[in-house]
Parts: sequence; C-alpha cells; structure tokens
Amino acid sequence: PRSLVESGGGSVQPGGSLTLSCAPSGATYGRNSMAWFRQAPGKEREAVAGIFVGGGIAYYAASVEGRFTLSQDNAKNTLYLQMNNLKPEDTAMYYCAADRLLVVPWDSPTYSDWGQGTQVTVSS
Repeated sequence: PRSLVESGGGSVQPGGSLTLSCAPSGATYGRNSMAWFRQAPGKEREAVAGIFVGGGIAYYAASVEGRFTLSQDNAKNTLYLQMNNLKPEDTAMYYCAADRLLVVPWDSPTYSDWGQGTQVTVSS
C-alpha cells in the first residue's frame, strides 16, 4: 500500500474545475515537503505545484500559475490542489508526493513518498 492517496480526478470540459486531494494512508509522520506532479502517456513527469509546509511557501509551474492553487488542512495532513480554467494540455495522471525533509528544488522528483495517481482528463 502507498503512504499517500490521491482523489478528485475526473473528466471535464475545457474551462472546468477540479479539486484534487492528497491524504496520508497508514503510518504517518511530519512531512515538510509536498508536491503534485503529472505525467501524460509518452511524456516526462513534470512538477505542477509544491509547498514547504513549515514555511507555508507554495510554488507553481509557469504553465499553471494563476489557474491552480494549493491549500492545506493541517489537522488532517491533507494537501489540496484547486484547478481552475482547465485546458486540454492539463490532461495527465496526477501524483501526490511528500518527504519528511525539505526537497530542494521543490520540483525535483526525489520525494520519498508517492501516491497511486488520479486521472484528470480535459476534453470537449
């Protein structure tokens, strides 16, 4: 079993919205770095958004800046990704990642914990 579980994916039309969530499963520990990655078939995995939990500082890929927003429920150790004005290019499998340590740079694919992934499809 994975230590992280994503949910909230689905199919929407361009311009639609979805909210993804990432929650712990099983044993948990303090996570200082969390991020969302995505990967489309035949393409490289790319970082979408990330946060250094302790400092409350969030980062976004240029392709989603202004459209996606990270938020947290610290009591539940849950990370959310609000996605607005979705575009066909956003279609991908989205993965949540976390690490007990600070991952620098934030978009490095070296996180220790990964979720199973949740599919996001944007098409008309």
